[in-house]
Amino acid sequence: MELVGRFIAFEGGEGAGKSTQARLLAEALEARGTSCVLTREPGGTPGAEAIRALLLHPPLDKMGSEGWGAEAEALLFAAARADHVAKLIRPALADGKWVICDRFLDSSRAYQGAAGALGDGEVRALHAIGSGGLLPDLTIAIAASPNQISARLAARDRGRADAIGGRGADYHARVAEAFRGFAAAEPDRFALVDGEGSVADVHARILAAVAGL
Repeated sequence: MELVGRFIAFEGGEGAGKSTQARLLAEALEARGTSCVLTREPGGTPGAEAIRALLLHPPLDKMGSEGWGAEAEALLFAAARADHVAKLIRPALADGKWVICDRFLDSSRAYQGAAGALGDGEVRALHAIGSGGLLPDLTIAIAASPNQISARLAARDRGRADAIGGRGADYHARVAEAFRGFAAAEPDRFALVDGEGSVADVHARILAAVAGL
């Protein structure tokens, strides 16, 4: 019998619990005999990890400021994703493996397209060129209250955030709103999961969301 690979992406704002839940899902699937590849964006391949370092810790300019403009940032994300898709995601799917990815295209749509005001069409066009328009079979968007997210970020970052995570509250509010909008607009591709409660509570909701696959 031919193995069928599946592609599941985890999305959400900073502190939503994506990385933890992606790891737990991969472990649960492996325990059931499903071969999984756990990966992340930006990253997942040597080239994409190198671009990740540029994005999260950008060089200083002559004025001592760091950071990329919205256009440059979107291009870097698209380049990292193109390498990731070509060298890891598509080969794993072709081998019948399940790919569990911490962030994918919809993060670029939310962060650069919506919150960064670049535009959704522009981000999707870059994805079409660089990654052939590949979309996950299921995108799990985790939503949690601001209070819970603040507590998680405090425990995770301990006062130190990267160039994107350290942006203002208004920016991150636009990101969260964008994910909710994506889930409402594409209910067949998205599962909006309540991120409140314990890690085990959220994990149980995610297992229920992927049961159809």
